[in-house]
Amino acid sequence: MIVIAAIGLIMFLRLESWPARTARQGTHELERIGRDLRAAFIDIAHLQPRITINNRVYLEQATPVSELAIVSRRVEVEHELLHTWVGSSKRVKLHGTFNVKAGFDLRQNFSIDIRPSEILVRLPHAQILGVGQNKNKNLAFENGLWNRISGSDVQSELSILPKLAREKAEENGLPTEAERILQQQLDQRIHAPAPLHLIFMNEKKRD
Repeated sequence: MIVIAAIGLIMFLRLESWPARTARQGTHELERIGRDLRAAFIDIAHLQPRITINNRVYLEQATPVSELAIVSRRVEVEHELLHTWVGSSKRVKLHGTFNVKAGFDLRQNFSIDIRPSEILVRLPHAQILGVGQNKNKNLAFENGLWNRISGSDVQSELSILPKLAREKAEENGLPTEAERILQQQLDQRIHAPAPLHLIFMNEKKRD
């Protein structure tokens, strides 16, 4: 009888403490996810974001947030100037090759909220972060008899090329590709038991 009573007491005590133990195990798991997310963003972006667990701040932002470039593509564009004055025509046609980067400006809005049912990563929509010139090439450089090409003509045409490269990259979905790649990188790194959602906030785009 004493043995049975002792076993019953042990089972009672374990049942009594089960909710607390379960809660501790759940919190430990969420904290593990928080550490994994921190490590992932340190590796991917060299920064540590603010992380909350069940609306409680777990990790404060430890490094200044900055831009996070995710994808880079080579973009080629052309532009032509054709101008006629008093029957005399001048023509300039340029070809430019640019390295266009897309990613996230994390100086705007960036936070991570970990809950038992889901993980929410809030950040701005991806955008074009930079357009770097590789090289330009003259395809046509034709002066008219009295309508001559000026230095300002050439500079004006050169200034148009990076704008065209940015527009072309946006039209080809480079920012959308950056958002998709970031989701894949986090899914591969975290292996979270709950769904991991990227929530993109509307922010003013860079000029």
